[in-house]
Amino acid sequence: MSFRYCSVLFCGLAGILSLSTFPNSAWAQSKQRNCPEPALERFVRHQVAPEESLKAIAQSYNVTPETIIRMNPAIRNGKVTVGKEIIIPPYDGIVVKVGRGQTLKQIAAQHSIRADALFEVNGCQENPEVVFVPQLKKSQNSTQAASTEPNVLETISNSNKLNGYPLAENTAVAFPYGWQINPDNGEVFFHSGIDLSAQPGTSVQAIGEGIVVLAQEQGSYGNLVIINHSNGMQSRYAHLEDIKISAGEEVNKGDLIGTVGSTGTPTLKKPHLHFEIRSSSSLGWVAKDPWEYLK
Repeated sequence: MSFRYCSVLFCGLAGILSLSTFPNSAWAQSKQRNCPEPALERFVRHQVAPEESLKAIAQSYNVTPETIIRMNPAIRNGKVTVGKEIIIPPYDGIVVKVGRGQTLKQIAAQHSIRADALFEVNGCQENPEVVFVPQLKKSQNSTQAASTEPNVLETISNSNKLNGYPLAENTAVAFPYGWQINPDNGEVFFHSGIDLSAQPGTSVQAIGEGIVVLAQEQGSYGNLVIINHSNGMQSRYAHLEDIKISAGEEVNKGDLIGTVGSTGTPTLKKPHLHFEIRSSSSLGWVAKDPWEYLK
């Protein structure tokens, strides 16, 4: 059951933080940008059953007891009360109030988290008042296990990285990856991919072998092809004029998947291919810098 905040107080090491309801208009805009549902919209209420312990509840939701305690300051000495409702986040983390003039990039740096992941976890809001900051779950029984546990913001495996190029020839970068200024309105936003200059009709090719999981019109992306590769990696090719492949097909590196176009709502007006690389994590498909994979 989805949980929306009205006036819940959270106590933690940072003090007392008041949360307000996530604005419906902001979430509607996020959905239009193909963003995941914000973590703050995915909290659930759990009614404590007889003989149910905090540890058992935490295990059932795959979070740590410490996370539940942070979200429910009424819990004392690690004991839950039968019949009481507690709120549980979708994964381990903390709730942080965004200070006046503070940016998501600054918050991400403070908590050693990828800025793009924090942006997506919170529904791609550009000016949130409150954010959920995910945290790496560490084993309390083994420091070695904690050091080897994969970070939730990293890909399932870092081996066998993709190495390819989505166009037949190298071209100029029309708009880079990361925090950028929108050329139309001057607003700061996170650009989850890289725009490569190319003329309409230019052939677009797969950068590696994989399986096509989407090949259709997709909102602001326009005509979009998504390919899942091995080791939890994914490549995306957006604003295509034509799609030459179908979902479910297997492709090899260099196979034709479409042509450059201007469908959807491109950030730039001049012709280009919007290309993304994402990695699978417990937070969903997290955007990575495509430049590291363009060879």
